[in-house]
Amino acid sequence: MAATGASSGKDHWSSRTAFILAAIGSAVGLGNLWRFPSEAGANGGGAFVLFYIFCVVLIGLPVLLSETLIGRHGQADAPESVRRIARESGAATQWSILAGLGVFAAFLVVSFYCVVGGWVLYYIGVFCNDLVQTGLSGGAFQGRDPAEIEALLPGLFGNGGLMVGLNVVFLLITLIFVARGISGGIEVAATWLMPAFFVLLVAITLYSVFGGAFQQTMNYLFTFEPEKLTGEVMLAAVGQAFFSLSLGVAGMITYGSYVGRDVNIAATSGIVALADTTVALLAGICFFPIIFAAGLSPDAGPGLMFQTLPHAFQSMPAGSLVGILFFFMVGFAALTSSVALLEVPTAWLSRALKLRRGVAVGVVATGALVLGTLSALSFNLLSAWHPLGFFPLFEGQGMFDVLDTFTSKLLMPMGAILTSVFLGWVAERRLVNSETGLSPAMQRLWLFLIRWVCPLALLAILIVGIFPSIL
Repeated sequence: MAATGASSGKDHWSSRTAFILAAIGSAVGLGNLWRFPSEAGANGGGAFVLFYIFCVVLIGLPVLLSETLIGRHGQADAPESVRRIARESGAATQWSILAGLGVFAAFLVVSFYCVVGGWVLYYIGVFCNDLVQTGLSGGAFQGRDPAEIEALLPGLFGNGGLMVGLNVVFLLITLIFVARGISGGIEVAATWLMPAFFVLLVAITLYSVFGGAFQQTMNYLFTFEPEKLTGEVMLAAVGQAFFSLSLGVAGMITYGSYVGRDVNIAATSGIVALADTTVALLAGICFFPIIFAAGLSPDAGPGLMFQTLPHAFQSMPAGSLVGILFFFMVGFAALTSSVALLEVPTAWLSRALKLRRGVAVGVVATGALVLGTLSALSFNLLSAWHPLGFFPLFEGQGMFDVLDTFTSKLLMPMGAILTSVFLGWVAERRLVNSETGLSPAMQRLWLFLIRWVCPLALLAILIVGIFPSIL
């Protein structure tokens, strides 16, 4: 059943709730559960967290609304939606390049995102095996040395066959949901996995709060220390606000194109941003009590989830079961995001080449599998291969890091900057204002933000990403 006001002949969300859950699923992923706690830990806690919340409101939410607006008005894949707005505004249709960057970025990101999803599957298996061996009587990995626990991830990295196999499994699960379409696949994933994710997140957070160093965590995350708010920390917070909402990959343009005219996209964008931020904060409240209670350091960076936390589960009652539930929760979030990422190039290819959905997603997934295989092998068999090492930005990087750097530091900020400029300065004002669902005063504020604040902040991310020595 299409949402009221949806055009016939095009698959749409069955309800506003389905769209909100799918949009939250698109935004909530490893950026919240992996990147946010590691960034908060690496950047001193409270100063970073509070400035991050500020950035979500002033930068993340306006761009999120902008992407959704483009998709809802265009009612097509991302480049075609931009092209339609440009044509109606009397502007050059070449502005569709901004969405083309997003489509390309989504394709590249899903190729290595599924590799990380494979790591999650591996840890589910590790904890399941540990539960069989040790039961519920005590912590995880009983009798094993902490160094041995932390060596699990490097051990996985060294096994090329296992890395590739896990990537294939995660990509296939993603493909199945996307191949079944909006109402029959993507919506099903969102409406089942996101509630399950939130239940697990709340349950594990409560377990962590009552069994860990809660007060120390609250002091760490929410005590504002002005001296720690350096330029580097502020840019890290801006970047986290941008990446945690999955902006710049045309995901919300694509999902917005399946929204009926009766949905207030300003209100739904606010709900998505609020849910995304809440998940990030809960992830911090979930992670750090466990880490502090175990006497471990919060500044482990990217290794926080896959090395520090498994070690911390060793000292927790029923640690193996908690580990299983924790990584299932992470897997649910990663899957809903990978589904959204794969949908973006699938929707474009289906329209551009007039392919059936099943064929289009198969072509995209095949390309992603090739890049994903190279990414997985860059940790082992291809570790000495640096495909773009002749560029300073990519010096010493294998395929996984090249794809991560190219998308996060170049394509995604560029796409978001162009989106802000396009809606702020190019698109016809009456056309845009009729779509937002904002009051006149809020429309003026939103226009100011996407004209000035968002492009300048995102430009800073882009410049620092290319020239990190500036800081």
